[in-house]
Amino acid sequence: MGILEDVLAEATADPGVRGLILTGSHARGLAGPHSDLDVTLVVDTQEEPWRHRVRNADLDETVCTAGALADTSVHWIRYGFRGARVLLDRLDGGIAALVERQAIPSPDEATAAARTNLDGYVNQLYRAVKSHRDGFAAVARLDEIEAVPWLLETVFALHGRLRPYNKYLPWELSAYPLPGSWNSALDPAALPAAALRLFPAVAALARDHGHGDVLDSWGSDIELIHTMADS
Repeated sequence: MGILEDVLAEATADPGVRGLILTGSHARGLAGPHSDLDVTLVVDTQEEPWRHRVRNADLDETVCTAGALADTSVHWIRYGFRGARVLLDRLDGGIAALVERQAIPSPDEATAAARTNLDGYVNQLYRAVKSHRDGFAAVARLDEIEAVPWLLETVFALHGRLRPYNKYLPWELSAYPLPGSWNSALDPAALPAAALRLFPAVAALARDHGHGDVLDSWGSDIELIHTMADS
């Protein structure tokens, strides 16, 4: 038997296990020669909501409770469940529902994330354009690079989705394409130099989703960003 089969057999034999979830590259069909198996074991109870039971070159096994899996307040962990495969579900579909809930933000969550990250994106671009204006090209370049995570968080939230981990950005755009020209716009090869150039498109998208007030709160400063983006 392989490692995954062993893990599944052990989980199935344990009545205290509520579910088993395969995540990571193997779940997404992207495994390479150096990919380990990422699995989450859902149990009835344990002293810590989350803990690593095994972490080696072949297997990364995390154990959590169903209550911990239902908690969506830890943002960074949530994308890990995008494309996950539920291998064991003793909650009559409950494990699958919790996995989907982690992977897809609610409309309210997406709206809040879009507004927060849009403001952060504008702030970082404003730093960049001031540096450009004042003749600090190298510093401006760093500021533009730092704007990229804010850009990604904003665009995906405006589309009701979580920002992918960088490693899985091409997979996300292939498996779940964004509308219009956003797939090509978010090509990882072009992104490091695209944060300022894409601002008009992001601003238009934000306004289409009713977040123009976030942009307008920057007053005349927003015009400097538009001017630099169009130059």
